[in-house]
Amino acid sequence: MAMITGLAAFVLALIMAFVKIEWAAAPLSVFLLFCLAAPFYPCLGFYLPIVSRGNVDAPAVAVTFDDGPDPITTGPLLNLLKRHAVKAAFFVTGVNAEKNGDLIEEILAQGHDIGNHSYRHDPFLMLRSYGTLAREIDAAQTVLHRFGISPVAFRPPVGITSPKLADVLKDKGLYCLTFSCRANDFGNRRIHGLAGKILRKVKPNDIILLHDVQPRSDRDADLWLHEVDDILSGLKHKGLQVRPLAELIGKHIMTRGYHNC
Repeated sequence: MAMITGLAAFVLALIMAFVKIEWAAAPLSVFLLFCLAAPFYPCLGFYLPIVSRGNVDAPAVAVTFDDGPDPITTGPLLNLLKRHAVKAAFFVTGVNAEKNGDLIEEILAQGHDIGNHSYRHDPFLMLRSYGTLAREIDAAQTVLHRFGISPVAFRPPVGITSPKLADVLKDKGLYCLTFSCRANDFGNRRIHGLAGKILRKVKPNDIILLHDVQPRSDRDADLWLHEVDDILSGLKHKGLQVRPLAELIGKHIMTRGYHNC
């Protein structure tokens, strides 16, 4: 999309230059502003193809959890998902997977998928060099290979992309997967009313973004779990079935077994 948009801006600038030379700067300026803003829109595949919604002909959604696993939240969350008979996708960081291997094993044992969310979850990762971006993805893959899986879906930290990401993912054999419905919970820093925010705007084929990290206090952890419970119950009440993410998008999130990227 970036190449096509840039070409269109250049052609429009040439046409406008014949009318009035000063006008030629307008489409190029708009294109530049779009290049700067586009990475911050997780659903917009401007620099690379992005999967942000499902494609099934049914009233269905998928539920995803970022940033874990976490020793405070992941266990109770898994129990809640089991009670609702829901299969989720966990986009984990390498550093947390390394520290909480037992939880990774439990996530897999209960039939959930795991995707790559970088090693350290640096919010400025897309501003780093190509090499740094590649190492962050590789490091997370290496950790997850120890559990007998190879994620093929990568979710960038904070959903931000960059021009470098396309080539890195192509080289690693991964694709970019973001989301289409979130509550702006800022990594469970804002959990009050979480369920209401999601349920008011969720639509069929949405990929819902939630977080699997400890809120500010133990009391907030209980509230967070209650909010997630309300989301799952509310989706059923709205007639929306929660399907595995891989089923909703028609693509694998991970494969079993180790392979070199």
